[in-house]
Amino acid sequence: MTVRTVPEPGRGWLLRLVIAFALAQGAVSMARPAVSYRALALGADARAIGVITGVYALLPLFAAVPLGRRTDHGRCAPLLPLGVVLIAGGCALSGRAGTLTEMAAWSGVMGLGHLCFVIGAQSIVARQSAPAEQDRNFGHFTIGASLGQLIGPIAAGYLISERDGAMARTSALALLVSAAVAAVSLGSLRRIEHRSAPAAHRAEQAAKVPVGRILRARGVPAGIFISLAVLSATDILTAYLPVVGEHRGIAPATIGLLLSLRAAATIACRLVMTPMLRVLGRTALLTTTCLLAGVLCAAIALPVPVTVLAVMLAVLGFCLGVGQPLSMTTVVQAAPPEARSTALALRLTGNRLGQVAAPASAGLIAGVAGTAAPFVMLGALLLAAAGLGLRGGRHVRAGTAPDVPEPRPGRRSADRDRT
Repeated sequence: MTVRTVPEPGRGWLLRLVIAFALAQGAVSMARPAVSYRALALGADARAIGVITGVYALLPLFAAVPLGRRTDHGRCAPLLPLGVVLIAGGCALSGRAGTLTEMAAWSGVMGLGHLCFVIGAQSIVARQSAPAEQDRNFGHFTIGASLGQLIGPIAAGYLISERDGAMARTSALALLVSAAVAAVSLGSLRRIEHRSAPAAHRAEQAAKVPVGRILRARGVPAGIFISLAVLSATDILTAYLPVVGEHRGIAPATIGLLLSLRAAATIACRLVMTPMLRVLGRTALLTTTCLLAGVLCAAIALPVPVTVLAVMLAVLGFCLGVGQPLSMTTVVQAAPPEARSTALALRLTGNRLGQVAAPASAGLIAGVAGTAAPFVMLGALLLAAAGLGLRGGRHVRAGTAPDVPEPRPGRRSADRDRT
């Protein structure tokens, strides 16, 4: 019997997905420091900033696994426009909020939108990439996030001014602009997902794999924790560097440039990830970069000059660029094939748990020990991730793209035929 399928998009799907992710992430990266500055203008202290930052991850913490289940048993693409609408709405309404409670609520909506977008996008990459392409494609996919993290803080720093008490107004403007940037990403989402799905593949997906079985798969817990540590570092850098800048007399525009420098270094890392994997292997690369990132995060607590801080953030950004794409590949390859989206959702649940717990802990530590103390906490978290990555690497076969022959041009892999 002949199965009729909808024609698939060409290889340009990955480029369009990267563009959409860059715009969506750029909106979020512009909004996150703008939320911190607007909250400061409304009278927030370090503890309140920690709570608002944590609420961003609270709704996603409970929604990730159900959304992952949905994508394992259906299409991924509808989550992308839904995520964009929630991001844009959360940004715009944060710009109009007049109380810290409203700021926290709309920050949660923004976080839920980001989660919807990321789960849908990651699942598309996992389904439409052959095993030998996963490290490369996830690396290219996360370049979109890094581009957004590069441009977003610069734009926020350019728009936000604290002169003559203008911070409340200019931070609101930055949030409205970020909503518009998110909306533009809708233009890149048309026909982003391959629609063909043979009956055998649909039958394979029929039964739900228990969460416990996914978490017991070797490599999944390590991948989740490494991702949690790296994202917590990125998140607290974005939220707390403005607070550190306020205490050290560093202008918002300079803080925006420093955050963008960190993102540019992350892009550079992901552009050269394939040769680094070929030389070091996944385990050594993950362990080394987490170890160095932990030391650099702790060093941010030192009252160093801005030029030294810039160098530290550049090296830190390079190191942090490794964890996210390689943890995606680790989780996808370790999880049961019929539950890859759920496994990625569990990874994102770990990320959001870190985004709830780390900022709340950071706010408490900052209130007691000073605004630079959260970076020492991040250093300890990344050092723990380095140890777990080294331990997990002894049990999990690397399976990196350089060790697996690349498919010949013009020939579709068996894995892609199943998507």
